[in-house]
Amino acid sequence: MTTITTSPRSDGTIVAYQPQAASGLAIVRLTIGAMFVWVFFENLGKGLYTPAGYVGLINYYLKASHAPAAWKAVMGLAASHASLAAPMQGITEISLGILLVIGLVTRPAAFVAFLFLGSLWISEWGTAWIWELLVPVLASLGLAIGRAGRRWGVDAWLSRRWPSSPWW
Repeated sequence: MTTITTSPRSDGTIVAYQPQAASGLAIVRLTIGAMFVWVFFENLGKGLYTPAGYVGLINYYLKASHAPAAWKAVMGLAASHASLAAPMQGITEISLGILLVIGLVTRPAAFVAFLFLGSLWISEWGTAWIWELLVPVLASLGLAIGRAGRRWGVDAWLSRRWPSSPWW
C-alpha cells in the first residue's frame, strides 16, 4: 500500500504527491534526454551539423515530405541560412538532452523539446512512420506539464529551496 501525502502550494491549493507517477515521469525524462544526446552524436557523425549536410537533409524534406507549403517555406529559409541553422540545431539537441538527463529547468526544456520535436514531426510528414516522432513530441509535453525534474533531477533540490517557482 502506498502512502500519499499532501503538501501545500504557495497558491493555496493542495497537491497530492504520488511517488510512482514521479518515478514514471523521471524515466520518460531520462529516455527523451538520452534520445536527444544519442541523436546529437548520430547527426554529428553524419555531418548534419555542417552547412552542406544540413542543406542536403532539408532539401530531402522539401522534396519528399507532405508538410504544409508554409512550413516548407520555413524549412527553405533555414536551408538558405544553413551555416547558422545547422550548428544551432546541434546546440539545441545536445542542450535539451543534457538538461533533461540531469533534470535541470525541466519544464522549459521539455516544452522547448515539445516544440522542436513537433517541428521535426511536421518536417518529416510522409517520409517516416507517423508515430516515430509523435510519441516523443507528446511525451515531452507530458514532461513539461508533469514537472518531471522533481524526481531524480537537479530540479528536485531546487524545488525544495524555491517550491513556488514555475521553472521546475
